[in-house]
Amino acid sequence: MRPPTTNAQGSRRRPMRFPEYDQLDALALADLVHRGEITPLELVDAAIERIEARNPAINAVVHTMFERARETAQKPLPEGPFKGVPFLLKDLMSLYAGEPLTYGSRFLKDWRPTIDSELVKRYRAAGVIVLGKTNTPELGLVPYTEPELFGPTRNPWDTSRTPGGSSGGSGAAVAARMVPMAGGGDGGGSIRIPASCCGLFGLKPTRGRTPLGPLIGESWEGFNIEHVLTRSVRDSAAMLDAIAGPDVGAPYFAPPPERPFLEEVGRDPGRLRIAITTTPFMGHDVHEDCKRAVAETARLLEDLGHIVEEAAPQVDGEALSVAFLTMLTGQVAADIQDLAELSGRTPRREDFEIATWTLGLLGRAVNAEEYVRAVRYMQSTARRVGAFFEQYDILVTPTLAQPPVPIGSLQPTALEKQLMNIASRLRLVGLLKKVGMVEQVAAKTFDFIPYTPLFNITGQPAMSVPLYWNAENLPIGVQFVGRFADEATLFRLASQLEQARPWQHKMPPLVASQTE
Repeated sequence: MRPPTTNAQGSRRRPMRFPEYDQLDALALADLVHRGEITPLELVDAAIERIEARNPAINAVVHTMFERARETAQKPLPEGPFKGVPFLLKDLMSLYAGEPLTYGSRFLKDWRPTIDSELVKRYRAAGVIVLGKTNTPELGLVPYTEPELFGPTRNPWDTSRTPGGSSGGSGAAVAARMVPMAGGGDGGGSIRIPASCCGLFGLKPTRGRTPLGPLIGESWEGFNIEHVLTRSVRDSAAMLDAIAGPDVGAPYFAPPPERPFLEEVGRDPGRLRIAITTTPFMGHDVHEDCKRAVAETARLLEDLGHIVEEAAPQVDGEALSVAFLTMLTGQVAADIQDLAELSGRTPRREDFEIATWTLGLLGRAVNAEEYVRAVRYMQSTARRVGAFFEQYDILVTPTLAQPPVPIGSLQPTALEKQLMNIASRLRLVGLLKKVGMVEQVAAKTFDFIPYTPLFNITGQPAMSVPLYWNAENLPIGVQFVGRFADEATLFRLASQLEQARPWQHKMPPLVASQTE
């Protein structure tokens, strides 16, 4: 056993149990369980120890289920690919019977579902043991994780910066080696954004690939899709095999793959025709670090034998932003009412953050014609983007337009919040629309995430791959987009990139300081 070490404050601490835990991915841990070299309970205890040690610095886990997890670990487990592996659920949409589900909102802070969602059932059938829930912004609406209910989650690479969102708690927890993978959802980039900010692999599957039932048919016009954040490509592929496929009553589902996704990992992707661009689809300026990450990736792809060309689908970013925002406000208004029915409570302005409440008020002011025309515009844009992929196998962009930004920098300003409060209290929604207040706040968001929402609109699979770290040792993700229902090509290419430029050995300072 290693001797006790000294932390930054000079106090002595004992080394964490099972130090290999921080280096191994989920399939490697499951293999140790399968071979009888470690027990599920020992893995759970190792994860608990890391959550207790690291979570105070980053606030990634907002609800723990430690005793329930330890009890589960001592009972027979499903013979799934991840038998005995510790896991965390995002505190949004993932119903686990008897455990809180808050959606990051004060309105639901005391609500506990009585059933498991289909996705949670499939996670558990894969063999994982759930240890708790991770932080998320209210209703998962923004690309940073700073809810008023639980406070901000911090990035383990630099705790003054955001881990992204809305799956920011999951991203921070996986990057901090609390668990090897965690649940996430992606309605405008919410898996890929924290993957970029936290130096992880994050795949958004094809629309309809994973289930949303039994309470939800589709989410955000089908833009939202659930999966996981991981450190390895193979973990993402294996979990997608475990959870993919329609559930009862699904309004649609993605075409089944030719073979299991895990079998694509390590398979030769062939010589791909790859388009590459740093021109934003929505938003404006792009940080030089993000451009540099794409430029280095282009050279790597050429070295691997692929054909790389400067090209991009043509998109009217301003019109698309307006359409997306129109859809979003309508969805927020409906979400507030749906959550009211679910919880049996009457929603009040004081129950929600002011930006969320304002979006809901604006949504109630959108008429049916405006909403339908916005959706139709996004659908027609998706048709044009689909035509672009008749010429190219893959499109490469930065995942984000900036490195991880400081905590609080994407929030509405104090003045903007004050105006929203006044307008909502006096029901002056027309005034907010007239001065373009929400559009101004949204513009700040789209300037951070100009690349990801387009592929929620099209429904195509897209992944953020951690191929670059800047001079400040902050991760910068690169986005790869595939044809509709073609996760297979993405997994083959991601595996090739992972072999050519490995990233799993890179550890954030928060973890490195505890493993020295």
